[in-house]
Amino acid sequence: MAGTKEIKTHIESVKDTKKITNAMYLISSTKLRKARADLDQVRPYFDALQAEIKRIFRTVQDVESPFFYPVDHDTNPLDGTFGCLVITADKGLAGAYNQNVLKQAEKMLQEHPDTTLYVVGEYGRHFFAQRGIHIKKSFLYTAQNPTMDRAREITDILLEEYVQGKVKKIFIIYTDLKSSLASEANVTRLLPFHRSHFDAPAPGEKAFTEPIEFVPSVEAVLNNVMRSYISGFIYSALIDSFCSEQNARMTAMDAANQNAEKLLQELSLEYNRVRQAAITQEITEVSAGAKAQKAQRMKKKRQQGKEKEVCTN
Repeated sequence: MAGTKEIKTHIESVKDTKKITNAMYLISSTKLRKARADLDQVRPYFDALQAEIKRIFRTVQDVESPFFYPVDHDTNPLDGTFGCLVITADKGLAGAYNQNVLKQAEKMLQEHPDTTLYVVGEYGRHFFAQRGIHIKKSFLYTAQNPTMDRAREITDILLEEYVQGKVKKIFIIYTDLKSSLASEANVTRLLPFHRSHFDAPAPGEKAFTEPIEFVPSVEAVLNNVMRSYISGFIYSALIDSFCSEQNARMTAMDAANQNAEKLLQELSLEYNRVRQAAITQEITEVSAGAKAQKAQRMKKKRQQGKEKEVCTN
């Protein structure tokens, strides 16, 4: 059994760890609120872009664009190279957040081995590097600082590969924060889009009947708008993943705090038991020593009494 000194040292260690996990919880909650606010600020702009794309298709239904499936059919053959943007975190300590995303990535690689990986986050980069899986491009410092500029940088690289025909389809694997209690790793086809994705009118959207003039052409306008829309989609995925990471870390740190509290209670009880046992042992030893001394004095007195009797006789 550990002594009081060892238990007390253990208690101090748990308290120090609890301070760290509590600080990480507070930091994650602050980052989560800020990221949600940033996303809410840019969401109206990309909602407006989506509405304009719908207007273009309603005005010119047979417009062609490399970002969409052709008008005559909605599917492409599954052969060819796929591009996959995998969004992970730079750090761990976030529950199953990273593992859920990487499981989806491994599943895609098994189903379609000819897949080119583009990875956001140090966790994902180390994961694939340890398994000898080639990464075409790793975007550093993006997971902890998702900005619109970084989303545009990723968009430019992916679109260059797509337009040049190096990849036939582009997928994005990210974590969608559905609520504070639930998040899900999603696999979404980023390119090409189905035209039906922009057919349904948004709630409260007004129908426009006025003719629209496109300069220099409807294809050029659509392609330019689609670049901005794809950047917004990637930015939204980065923010959603970042929010999911912070929420998962908050949950993990909260569980760690609760476990620390439980461990502290158990250690306190053990410390009190060991301390009480030590006190009881000390009292027993003192009591036994006192009895031994008393018995020794009594024995000495009896001996002295016997010596007096001998001298008298």
